[in-house]
Amino acid sequence: MASSTFLSLSSTISRLHLYPKLWLPFALTSVNSPRQKAHQQLRLMCSPLGSSSIHISASKPALSPSHCRAISNGDDLVVLGIETSCDDTAAAVVRSNGEILSQVVSSQADLLAQYGGVAPKMAEEAHAKVIDKVVQDALDKAKIAETDLSAVAVTIGPGLSLCLRVGVQKARNLAGRFTKPIVGVHHMEAHALVARLVKQELEFPFLVLLISGGHNLLILARDLGQYVQLGTAIDDAIGEAYDKTAKWLGLDMRRSGGPAIEELAREGDPESVKFSTPMKQHKDCNFSYAGLKTQVRLAIESKKINVEIPLSFSSVEDRCSRADIAASFQVVSGGVASNQYVRARLDEVVKRKSLQLVCPPPSLCTDNGVMVAWTGIEHFRMGRFDPPPPADEPEDVVYDLRPRWPLGEEYDKGRSEARSLRRARVHPSLTSIIQASLQQQH
Repeated sequence: MASSTFLSLSSTISRLHLYPKLWLPFALTSVNSPRQKAHQQLRLMCSPLGSSSIHISASKPALSPSHCRAISNGDDLVVLGIETSCDDTAAAVVRSNGEILSQVVSSQADLLAQYGGVAPKMAEEAHAKVIDKVVQDALDKAKIAETDLSAVAVTIGPGLSLCLRVGVQKARNLAGRFTKPIVGVHHMEAHALVARLVKQELEFPFLVLLISGGHNLLILARDLGQYVQLGTAIDDAIGEAYDKTAKWLGLDMRRSGGPAIEELAREGDPESVKFSTPMKQHKDCNFSYAGLKTQVRLAIESKKINVEIPLSFSSVEDRCSRADIAASFQVVSGGVASNQYVRARLDEVVKRKSLQLVCPPPSLCTDNGVMVAWTGIEHFRMGRFDPPPPADEPEDVVYDLRPRWPLGEEYDKGRSEARSLRRARVHPSLTSIIQASLQQQH
C-alpha cells in the first residue's frame, strides 16, 4: 500500500514545478489506524543549501555500539549548528528535545543586489567577516558556553567550496579548542529533517519536496541517512530562472528574484504572454527551467524592452510590458515568492490521499543553523560523528568539502530521458556512504 500511495503522490507533485522564495519543508503523513500504520505509513515533507576526517559516516563511529545506544536514549544533548553553504552565515544552538535555544542569521542581500546573484569569492569574504560574531551571538543568546556543548555540527556540502570552507574551519577550530565531537552535515538532508524537529512524532518513511533557488528535489526518506531521489532539476533550478528573469526585467535584486517578480506581477496580466509549461511532455518527476528562461528572454526582446533601464525609470508602457511578462512567467513556473501557492496545491493532494502536511515555519525554511544542529543531533544519537579535531590544526589543512554531494540514490524508473547532468567530481551520495558504513559494522 505504501508504494502505490507513494507513486501516485510523487507523480502528482512532480508536475507542480513550484517556486517560493523560501525553502519549503512540508511533510505529508498518512492518517491511518495504528494497525494500518505498519503497512501504509507514508508522509510527504517538502522544505528554498574540516580535514579529511570530517564526514558523517565514511569512517567508523567514534563510539562503541553500547555507547551509541546510550546516546540515542539521551535527551540532554546540546548542539551548535553552523551553516555557510551559500550566501547566509548562520548559527544556532538546539537541544535534543527540540528546544531552539538560539538562532542567528547574517544575510548577504546587499551583495546579491550588487552582483545580481551569488559571487563565490565575495560571499566567502562576507562569511569570513561575520562568522565569529554570528557563532558567538548564538552562544550568548543561548546563554551557554562552549564547554556546555555536546557536539558541533557543520554543513560540509553541497554548496560553494569557498563558502563551505569558512564554516568548516570555524567549526573545527571551536571543536578542537574545547574538545568537542564534530558532525559533518548534508545541507539537503538538514532541510529535509527540520520537519522532524517541528513535528517530533514524524517518523520514517515520508516524502520530501525541496524547492529553493538552487535546488528542486523530490525525495523518499526511508530512514535517517537513507534516501531515494525520485526527481531533481535536470538543468537550471527555478531560482536561477527567477533571478535571471528579475535581472532581465531590471528589478531590485536585494530581496532576490522571487519577491521582486511577485511584486511586479501584481500589476500584470498573467494571460498576456503564452509561455509553455516546462517538462509537460515528460512523464517523470524531474524539473527543468532552462527552456523557460529562453522563452522569457525572447519575450523581452519581442517587446523591445531596454533591460539597461531599471524599472523605476521605465515608461508607463514599458512598465506594463515588464509586469505582463512577470505575471505570465510566475503562472507558468508554478510559484510565487511565498509558500501559499505550494501549500494550497499540496492541501489538494493530502485531501485526496488521506495524508497530513507538515510545514515548518518560514524561519526554518531558509538556510539556517537550526536545521544543521538538529541533523547533527539525529546523527550523533546514532554514533555518526568524528572525534574532536586537533586543537593546533594547521591553517593549510585540506578540509573534506563536498560541493557536489547527492543526497540519495537515484530511482531508476524516475530518470529523465532529457537528463544530461554533469558527473565530474560528484561525491558518493550520503545514502551510499552510510550503507557502506553499516555493512562494514556487520
